[in-house]
Amino acid sequence: MSNIVRDSEVNELVGQPHFNYGAKVRAKRLVRNDGTYAGKEIGDLLVKKGEVGYVVTIGTFLQQFYIYGVEFLDSGNRVGMKRRELEWADASADDEDIPLPQELDA
Repeated sequence: MSNIVRDSEVNELVGQPHFNYGAKVRAKRLVRNDGTYAGKEIGDLLVKKGEVGYVVTIGTFLQQFYIYGVEFLDSGNRVGMKRRELEWADASADDEDIPLPQELDA
């Protein structure tokens, strides 16, 4: 087990998930089947860059990352993706944590 290569030293699980159930998200990159998607050949296209979907499940991977199960509308595929592979599809959803001007003075 010590041979596991982690792609980041950041542990997302110390905080809440970035995306909630039902969040409208967009894929930041093209995703192909690496052999873990049943019913598709290795290398088959699963998600196109820019494709929009909705978060339907939230799980974890390697006790380090949240994995968001996203149902993509165009392809009809449900794919597990990391936060860095997704972005908000609605610009307004990304602004939730920005303080309002009156909150800055407090």
